[in-house]
Amino acid sequence: MTPSTETAAERERQRPAAAEQTPEPDRGPRRPPVKAWLQPVLISLIVVAAFITCYVGLQRDPQPHQVPIAVTGPSLPGEIQRALGDAVEVHPTEDAATARHALQRHDVVAVLSAAAPGHLNLQIAGAAGASTTSAVSQLVDAYAQGAGAHVTTTDVVPLAEHDARGLAGFYVAFGVSLAGFVLGSNVLGLAGIMRLRHRYYLLAGASAAIGTVGAIVVGPVLGAAPAPLVPLAFVLALLAAATAFTTKLFGAFLGPIGLPITTLVLLTVGNATSGAVIGADLLPSGARAVSSLLPPGAAVRGIADLSYYDGAHLAGPVLTLALWAIGAGFLLSLRPRLMRRRAAVA
Repeated sequence: MTPSTETAAERERQRPAAAEQTPEPDRGPRRPPVKAWLQPVLISLIVVAAFITCYVGLQRDPQPHQVPIAVTGPSLPGEIQRALGDAVEVHPTEDAATARHALQRHDVVAVLSAAAPGHLNLQIAGAAGASTTSAVSQLVDAYAQGAGAHVTTTDVVPLAEHDARGLAGFYVAFGVSLAGFVLGSNVLGLAGIMRLRHRYYLLAGASAAIGTVGAIVVGPVLGAAPAPLVPLAFVLALLAAATAFTTKLFGAFLGPIGLPITTLVLLTVGNATSGAVIGADLLPSGARAVSSLLPPGAAVRGIADLSYYDGAHLAGPVLTLALWAIGAGFLLSLRPRLMRRRAAVA
């Protein structure tokens, strides 16, 4: 009986010590800070307001501004410039052949000539976009009514059969931009398990694949972009790379707000001002200024140039896209060095 008695006594002596080690009761999770509630709500509201403002607002009242048209004849160029003012940018041309060549190179969007007294010939490039050609036709018709002339309109550079509304370039650019954004945002989460150069390889390789698939679908499969396959795939791959690298750049340097900023700059403003839905010459001055500088706008111009104008002005869009991709990649390569320097200073 003695052993059992001693064991009970020892248990009694250990109880106070055990009680002292008992953790305090759980008081529940801490209340999240106000920022955690407000940040996602504010970001969502900004994105929806910007999206609707850009896509709907730009279509409310598009006005032509310095739309380039070639005009032949000794006196007609001056008359058109005086009658239409800043709405057009008149390119006086010696003869109809030179003017038509300028139209086929996309140096101008229309050619106006006097076929006979009281009769005007208007040649347009449907590939320039429905909004642009419609605006030019309305301006010329208004002049003709005042001058008592009749206008005959001919589409010299028509749209592809399977792109009757001229929106294929917009949807392709938007789809490739979206794919690049998804790629870049996913690669953001690989920083802890993949070296920087391997992430670069992934971004570049996946961008090339995105561009190739996009070119094959819109070209040979759907027949909506009559562009050479390899150059088109190259332009779309550059667009995907520019978007993916920029997405990763903003996410890496700006943290949680990086992806919403990318959404605003590239997917919203970039695509809305690309000039595909509303021609660039009909956009407000601010939108017109950034149209060709953002990746979607550069890509839309490159797609149209390859599809309808034999790549006459392809260098500009390619250079813009390459600068976005290379610039973002270069800035990303500096981040590890900046992080080490910041850690050393701290």
